[in-house]
Amino acid sequence: TVDFPPVTFQVRVRPAGDSSPPRPLLNRTVTTPHRWEEASVDLSALAGRQVELELTLAADEPGSLGFWGTAVVRHSGPPPSTGPAPLLETASEPPQGVIVIVADTLRPDHLDGYGYRRKTAPLIAELAAQGARFEHSLVQATWTKVSVPAIATSMYPTSHRVADFTDRLSAAATTLAEVYRQAGYATVAYSSVPFTGKFTNLHQGYEELHESSSLSHQGSSKTAREFVDRLGQWLARHRDGPFFAFLHVFDPHDPYEPDRPWNTLYADPARRDEHKQTEEKLRESISDPLLRLFKMPTRAELVAGGVDPESFVAHNIDWYDGSIRGLDVEVARLMGHLQDLGLDEKTLVVFTSDHGEEFLEHGRSFHGQSAYGELSRVPLILYQPTLIPAGLEIGEVVQSLDLMPTLLELSRLPVPEQAMGQSLLPLLEAARRSKQQGVDPLEVARALGWERRPAITEKAATGGSAAPPPRDTESYALVWDGWKLVHHTRRPDGAPEFELFEFATDPFDQHDRAAEQPERVRQLADRLEQWRQAALEARLPETAPTEGLSKEELDRLRSLGYIQ
Repeated sequence: TVDFPPVTFQVRVRPAGDSSPPRPLLNRTVTTPHRWEEASVDLSALAGRQVELELTLAADEPGSLGFWGTAVVRHSGPPPSTGPAPLLETASEPPQGVIVIVADTLRPDHLDGYGYRRKTAPLIAELAAQGARFEHSLVQATWTKVSVPAIATSMYPTSHRVADFTDRLSAAATTLAEVYRQAGYATVAYSSVPFTGKFTNLHQGYEELHESSSLSHQGSSKTAREFVDRLGQWLARHRDGPFFAFLHVFDPHDPYEPDRPWNTLYADPARRDEHKQTEEKLRESISDPLLRLFKMPTRAELVAGGVDPESFVAHNIDWYDGSIRGLDVEVARLMGHLQDLGLDEKTLVVFTSDHGEEFLEHGRSFHGQSAYGELSRVPLILYQPTLIPAGLEIGEVVQSLDLMPTLLELSRLPVPEQAMGQSLLPLLEAARRSKQQGVDPLEVARALGWERRPAITEKAATGGSAAPPPRDTESYALVWDGWKLVHHTRRPDGAPEFELFEFATDPFDQHDRAAEQPERVRQLADRLEQWRQAALEARLPETAPTEGLSKEELDRLRSLGYIQ
């Protein structure tokens, strides 16, 4: 007997309401198990007619199994649009494709396009120079689990309710991918960590999702090379129609050591073994189990372990910067794919991050533990040569949740009512006019409907052991009118309730001015409380943590102690 007998997949058609036998359009026999095969059927001869399509299976062996993937009927012409032309005067046509690249754990101050001393990302710097670069882009949370849902839904974490390790996005949310898919776009996502896949319900809206478990090198943080390979192949198959792709790459994330040849670009290879030995030695000094696993000591733990903090962090930064350089090469390969396919001038490319990384600026390593600037600031670049004018620099404070309304407006698609961000197009048009005509960009942006709003970053209290520590603290940061207020609503004994920083001149929140300006603290605290009440009123329904999870996923959660 054959372990996996052949299965034939059939697509058949007949006129709507007709009882005659259906006419075959596709017969595809699959003989190799445990893999997906793509098939397309040209329905152009049926245009304008009402028909019934049947998707069936046939096999000689009783009990044979076959699975249809995401079957979709798609228009292969220009991108569909339902809305008016956007404010940006150069936007005569919507982009055919949109690619959102989220480079996990990437700080803008480590990119030469943002003034860094090292040439870590020359291609990304070129995208910024030939497109639009946002100087002050802030995330709504400082770890992936919570930040990416804000990007996908244009909702604050308080409202989208994903705050802890097992939280999942409610089906009541409308994701960016769902809007594009509903409009007829092909949609695909590449997820480098379970947080950006089904585990958080962020598969909503994608016809195709590549989870991190599909990667060839499990345990490596360098995912861009393989995912760019896959995305290039996917683009070749969808080059004739509208598409939306979400590319989440992990390369800057720890383990920081880059792949060759970038592993010795900045880091001294003679120090590699010594640094690895030091990391292992430090495990004894790291108190938190999660950070011990990731080899992420605090400054106090480095000192207790007899390690010089500055030297240790300097080597990690050398590796971190090398990993960024390796990522830049992969982004360059993606741009090459677009050029080869004739899509380079038809595709809007967004480059951003979900959060930064702390290198002891506040005495810690890793991310997710605070709402300070080294974690909340991210790069944001928009590039499409026929759409985004070159050399635009935007100095206004913007937020990750502004991406959804911006992209949908450029695509002339409706923005969901839930969206809490606002389109960045008035800022882009204002920067364009300022560059060409010398007008005041802020005045123009306001005239075009831009509303200066507070920017909010949240750090929630969490349970279990898989969320970043400290888990018993809660903080909210508000940036407004040149200042940043951090309200520590849950804090250790003796820690301040409020901290106040000058936003532009103190990007890493090192100099607390709260004691000097109590009235400003009070005003900003009132504004933060107004935001909090509005965010609570807009909360989505709760989603059961285990709803829809497979047995393997449930077993994993039980092993970690999250469910019984």
